[in-house]
Amino acid sequence: MKLNNLKPAAGSTHSRRRIGRGPGSGLGGTSTRGHKGAKARSGYKKKIGFEGGQMPLQRRVPKAGFKNINHKEYVAINLSSIQTIAETQNLAKIGLAEFRAAGFITGKKDLVKVLGNGEIKNKVEVEAHAFSKTAEDAIKAVGGNTTII
Repeated sequence: MKLNNLKPAAGSTHSRRRIGRGPGSGLGGTSTRGHKGAKARSGYKKKIGFEGGQMPLQRRVPKAGFKNINHKEYVAINLSSIQTIAETQNLAKIGLAEFRAAGFITGKKDLVKVLGNGEIKNKVEVEAHAFSKTAEDAIKAVGGNTTII
């Protein structure tokens, strides 16, 4: 056995600093917390956004606008697009599956609203979540039908 081979006994050493174990450890007394203040006390938790007593950013910046939690986002599809789908695929009934196949909607929860831009010539039954008044009138004028899902 030589001095360079000496190792402490198994279990006698600790991987982390043992704080508050008396003055002999070098980490006694205030236990590395300093003197006084909130951080020196037990139970201290820093609030999110706390800036040392300075007015936090989220309170300094002015608030503006309004976000409606009940807002529904629709994918707008015009009558001209429905006419091209009906002509190219020779369809009499167009629903969400046809819109998805044509690439107009991608997500499973996408809401579709049919708008009245363009004109429709074929008699088509259209299924969507919403219709504008002009789109509904144009589809019914050519003998088609609108169904709200």
